[in-house]
Amino acid sequence: MRTTDGLINFERSGRGSPLVLIHGVGASLRSWDDACGALESDFDIIRLDLRGHGASAPIRGEYSIDRFAADVVAVMDETGISRADLVGFSLGGLIAQRLAVGWAGRFSRVVLLSAVAGRTREERQKVVARLDMIRQGGIETVLGAAHNRWFTEAFARAHPEVIEQRMDELRQVDLESYLEAYRVFGQTELVDTLHAIMQPTLVMTGEFDQGSNVRMAETMHQLIPNSELRILPGLKHSVLVEASAQVSGHIRKFLKKPGEEA
Repeated sequence: MRTTDGLINFERSGRGSPLVLIHGVGASLRSWDDACGALESDFDIIRLDLRGHGASAPIRGEYSIDRFAADVVAVMDETGISRADLVGFSLGGLIAQRLAVGWAGRFSRVVLLSAVAGRTREERQKVVARLDMIRQGGIETVLGAAHNRWFTEAFARAHPEVIEQRMDELRQVDLESYLEAYRVFGQTELVDTLHAIMQPTLVMTGEFDQGSNVRMAETMHQLIPNSELRILPGLKHSVLVEASAQVSGHIRKFLKKPGEEA
């Protein structure tokens, strides 16, 4: 399905309380396939392809975190969802931070999964360096590094076909859209707004995630008043691929808690 403007692709499935899922940069709503299988019995799930990703319209020109957030709200309006729980992964977690403050009345509980906040100057420089590499040599220039940052060695050895599928997804992304979405991801910092997130919030990341590291997760937990922190032992960045059952279990447990309506 698509929104009425024909620009944002989304899917709806399951039954129960509304739940919005937002994927990361260079991915698509298919990132949530396994998680949805585990969550559809409890939640009315809305997941979308971010602008410039999947079957949504490409990004042409400058974009922003507010525009990504507004796209999510437009999908909720199209589907008649006035209020929902919210889960964002990586770039989706940054968008979720913005939504939780800028559209606070639309969201009850929030899960920030493998998200970023309070990045150091060195961490920002690494993002800029990756952008420059992609501009000069295309997406292939960063695939090897992405492989190592995202997946544990054990998982990569056991499931090479899954790794290759994820790399193929990156190869097929619209390059102009990817560069702009990655620029937004790299240059947007919302750490100064985290204190304004009033919804019950779960912060999760992998123990060995380099880009969305434990220090950042701890920062989010410390600044968001009503938050919980969960570190996923032994995992790197691609927890939706490598540990979907574990992640969806934590999401369900957190969102089904009684008596915490924001």
